[in-house]
Amino acid sequence: MESQVVVEGGSSIGNIHVFAFADDRRIAPFGVEYDRHSWGSFLSARVDYVGEVLPVVLMNEPARYGADSIALTTDRQVKYGFGFSPVGVRLLWRRHAAFRPYLMGKGGMLILPDTVLSPLDGHLNFSAQFGGGVEETLTRRVCMRLGYSDFHMSNGGIATRNPGIDFMYFNAGLVYRLGSERARR
Repeated sequence: MESQVVVEGGSSIGNIHVFAFADDRRIAPFGVEYDRHSWGSFLSARVDYVGEVLPVVLMNEPARYGADSIALTTDRQVKYGFGFSPVGVRLLWRRHAAFRPYLMGKGGMLILPDTVLSPLDGHLNFSAQFGGGVEETLTRRVCMRLGYSDFHMSNGGIATRNPGIDFMYFNAGLVYRLGSERARR
C-alpha cells in the first residue's frame, strides 16, 4: 500500500458564509499530513485515508470584538493554537500520471489558549475542510501539492456563543512518498 507524508502550510484569503457568520479573520495553519491508500476506489479515483497534525495555527483577528464577533477596533492581533484532524478521506485521480487532481475532506479539532471569534467562545473548536487541488510529480519520491478548500471552524455549540467561521483557504505542500519503489508500481 502506498503512503505518503506531506509537510504543508497555507493561508486564508478571506471569509465566506457557508456554515457560519463570523468574518474579518485570517488563518494560517502549518503541519504534517499522512495519507495512506487503504480504501480501494470510487468514481475511478483511488480512495486514501488522511490524517493531519497542525502544531502551528495562527489566527489573525481584530484586537477587540463583541460577543457577536463584530470588530470594535481596526487594530489586529495574532493568536496561536494547534490542532489535529484524525478523520479524513482523499479521492485521487490519474494516480500514475505526473499531474494528479484530488478532492479531500478532513475533520478534527483546533485548540486555542485564548478565545477567538467571540469573547464568549471556548478554547476548543471543531474544524472541517472540504476542497481539492493537484499534485505534481517532481521526482520519483517527491511531489508538490497545491490546493484550495473551505476551512470551517466552530465550537459546535459547546460554549456560550458559537459564531463559527468559514475561510477561503489556499495551501501548498511538499509530498514525500514512503515505501519501496516496487510498492508504488
